[in-house]
Amino acid sequence: MAGSSRRRVGATSNAPQIAARLNARAAAALPAVAGVVQHHAMLLETRIKANASGRPGPNAPTGDYRRSWTHEISSNGASVQAVVGTNKPQGRRLEYGFVGADSLGRIYNQPPFPHVGPAVEEIRPAFLAALQTAVGD
Repeated sequence: MAGSSRRRVGATSNAPQIAARLNARAAAALPAVAGVVQHHAMLLETRIKANASGRPGPNAPTGDYRRSWTHEISSNGASVQAVVGTNKPQGRRLEYGFVGADSLGRIYNQPPFPHVGPAVEEIRPAFLAALQTAVGD
């Protein structure tokens, strides 16, 4: 096969240009997304507090539990995250209920008083729509 020549077929790609455009678009969208996340975290916190102000959610006679709900926003440069929560130990028990003995041996048959889950479900559609608007098509 000394006389045969091999033909090289070249392939080109625009992958670097596409990657650069996607990175630029993501960088441009990040501030808008951060605003959406912060706004909806605040809305979620407000809705949880409202739901924790009596039935069907938990009663909050002193307001201490309701005031304990906060939100915190963090960003690592490529993503934005919001954490909405409480530092009160009764949060899980109020949301999901509790049947059985606690660590001190006290027996409970406490029904759930959902206030977080309903708030998330109420805020979710508006949050997703706002995110879609922020990032565009």
